[in-house]
Amino acid sequence: MSGTNPRAVRIAGLIKRVVAQSLERELHDPRLAGVTITDVRVTNDMQIARIFWTQLGDDGKEKGQRRRAAQALNQAKGRLRSHVGHKAGLRLTPVLEFKYDDVPSEATEIEDILTVALKRDAELAKARETAQYAGDADPYRHDEPKNDDFDDTDDIDDDIDTDGTDESNDETPEADAHFMA
Repeated sequence: MSGTNPRAVRIAGLIKRVVAQSLERELHDPRLAGVTITDVRVTNDMQIARIFWTQLGDDGKEKGQRRRAAQALNQAKGRLRSHVGHKAGLRLTPVLEFKYDDVPSEATEIEDILTVALKRDAELAKARETAQYAGDADPYRHDEPKNDDFDDTDDIDDDIDTDGTDESNDETPEADAHFMA
């Protein structure tokens, strides 16, 4: 298919323009009303050109209109091929194959699904605004460290007297001598 050969890509673009102009200006078939050429892919050997088309139809009548448009395109295939050969100046004009392109209708379905999803998201956002926790606001336990061994209010400076003697040791030197003996 096209995409690997640059010449095939150029020829595909040319075929797309020629076929679209021919449908608009030269083929006056009412069955082709609303037909749009969406893509053209040419094989690397330039033998086959697949033309993808879609049609905007009336509600409820799409299948019948699509069937009639496909019939009209197949009947006009020879004339369109001669237009392509004349305008492109190719030695060998590719065989034209018309395929209905389901992408636009599938895109509409996807857009509908996305619309429903956006509506659900909006409902959830609205519900979250007034939501409250079922339990505590912070359900995780935060144990405070126990400060029994260390008291922050006890300063080291309190243990030293203004005269420079250490008052933290309440024992007298005589008591120390008693333990030594």
